[in-house]
Amino acid sequence: MYDRTLHNNKLAEHKNESDNKVTTLNSIDPESITNELAVKLSARTRHVCALIGGGAPHAAGLPDLKGLQAAVLESLDKGNGNLAKGLLKKRNLEETLSYLRRLSTILEEGQELGGFSSRSAADLNKAITQAIIPALNQESANREPFDFFAAWASGGYYRLPIELFTINYDLLIEAGLEATAVPYFDGFVGHLRARFRPELVDAVDPEIPGALPASFVRLWKLHGSVNWEEEIQGDSHQIVRLGTPARKGAVAAIYPSDEKYDQSRRVPFVVLMDRLRRALEIPETLTLVSGYSFGDQHLNEMLFDAARSYPRSETTVLCHANIPDELANVATTARNILVLGATEAIIGGRRVPWGREDDLPGVWKDDKFLLGDFNHFAQFLATKARVSNVED
Repeated sequence: MYDRTLHNNKLAEHKNESDNKVTTLNSIDPESITNELAVKLSARTRHVCALIGGGAPHAAGLPDLKGLQAAVLESLDKGNGNLAKGLLKKRNLEETLSYLRRLSTILEEGQELGGFSSRSAADLNKAITQAIIPALNQESANREPFDFFAAWASGGYYRLPIELFTINYDLLIEAGLEATAVPYFDGFVGHLRARFRPELVDAVDPEIPGALPASFVRLWKLHGSVNWEEEIQGDSHQIVRLGTPARKGAVAAIYPSDEKYDQSRRVPFVVLMDRLRRALEIPETLTLVSGYSFGDQHLNEMLFDAARSYPRSETTVLCHANIPDELANVATTARNILVLGATEAIIGGRRVPWGREDDLPGVWKDDKFLLGDFNHFAQFLATKARVSNVED
């Protein structure tokens, strides 16, 4: 049987040990921090979320945003390539897609802006999204870390379902979940041309009549996916989810449009972003952040606002290398944000270096903290942080 008192005592011991090291020493032992994180993740009553950024598929061998941009430019024909290169001088790939969609919506027949008509902007948007699909081919990636990640998600047995939020377009998380036979729900219902069901997105509490059981992982793709396709019928736009990547000649629904003239193009994106906000509002939520560089200001605000507003919730951020300045500025004032970088950590609002002489397999090697690498983090979750299928 699950002994909550014993669990709380262990958690208190680890917390006191960590707090003492932070306040009395000039360094912190990575073993104590990872043990404490494993204990926190073992509590069945926790609501656990994970935000997965581009560092995760990059660790598996797929290109990051910069590499993806280079792959797209290389695959475009000369005309589209020159147009895209001009736009990318001032914008990243996602901002370029949003700009093109705005132009295709607001420009009328005969109008041009920046050398684009409504038609040419739409054509370049289609060409770019089609070029992204082969660049993110999961067959060329090492899926093992995502299998580990799915193995952790499959063994949660939390009262509330694990919620996985990702800003990546690739299908690595889906591949890992399906290979590990993990049931999941992504907001769409159907297989060949699944339709989005916004009324089901917030039904996470299994005690609500008609809700999916907690064993179903929730997968929320905040920036779309290579298997989301724009279905256009006359003036109507709808985003559907396919069982395969978007078809040749179709527009893949990648990155949320910021135009306000056609709400149908925004439905999955705004609903899922609102789901993130609501998830962070659930009391005592534990949010894990991996592979995210804090380059999205809107996401940053949601994470930071939640940390300030809900002090009993906790956010653990794993950084592959240096800690981003914006994150550090907030974490040093919000004590419920734990930041674990390669050479230092921010714990309880204090920035301290790691300190350990001997290696710790999978966690610490050559004076570097390893869990900022998604490969190591996923394996840690699968082997150290799983919850037993026991009753409270």
